[in-house]
Amino acid sequence: MRVVTWNLWWRFGPWEARQKAILAELRDLRPDVVGLQEVWAAGGENQAEWLAAELGMHWTWAPSPAPERWRRRIGDSSADIGNAVLSRWPVVAQRTLRLPAPPDVDDGRLALFARLATPSYDIAFFTTHLTSALHASAVRCRQVTALAEFIAENRGDTPFPTVVTGDFNAWPDSDEIRLFGGYRTAPVVPGQVFFDAWQYADPSAPSVTWDRENPYVAAGLEPSVRIDYIHVGPPGTGGLGHVRAVHRAGDGPVDGTWPSDHAAVVAELGDGAVR
Repeated sequence: MRVVTWNLWWRFGPWEARQKAILAELRDLRPDVVGLQEVWAAGGENQAEWLAAELGMHWTWAPSPAPERWRRRIGDSSADIGNAVLSRWPVVAQRTLRLPAPPDVDDGRLALFARLATPSYDIAFFTTHLTSALHASAVRCRQVTALAEFIAENRGDTPFPTVVTGDFNAWPDSDEIRLFGGYRTAPVVPGQVFFDAWQYADPSAPSVTWDRENPYVAAGLEPSVRIDYIHVGPPGTGGLGHVRAVHRAGDGPVDGTWPSDHAAVVAELGDGAVR
């Protein structure tokens, strides 16, 4: 099973040209499930709906309840922003969680849960987008605490390990990633742990998803770093859900246009030959 996570950079930059590049990249990847962040909706159109139609996938999305700060950045009071899931299999349930944040950094970020019904088992799939303020590690710790509790409430009883994707805006050795993983420090929910899929990557493979090679990133002064993640619970019976491979994608221009300011992460998970 091929899982992708990708922050699509909302309607920043040359967003119409970027949308075509995003679709081209996803077509090449042929994913089974995709967790998306910074997805736009405006004028009766929804980016996730359009992508799903082009790719022949099911979809669901959750708009931010507080998009005003985002809208001011692009001068468009009509555009919505949110998280979305695209899936090869039907979405049979969904829930959203507004992540906690103090007023100075609160811009309505969410976690989205989607239960996916494969012919063999259900998959509890989550995608999220944590606050981006560099100084806000403590806020992100609060957010991953709320996220972990939300996961425990919704993951249900299924043999496939829970999958959590998203832009965590956190470095791999940060307190918030350690806390969410739950195996380098005490887990938020007793017994609930998640492996960072990138631990299974080729050590020589390019890993940063916020990369100064990308011209949208190079305009700033921040260092290159990996801030986008696919987290997976411990494998099920027979290695179900085990991370078989992981790599970066969307990390170069498509017909001269970079798809996003983030690279995507792609993980291959053992699926027990689900059809």
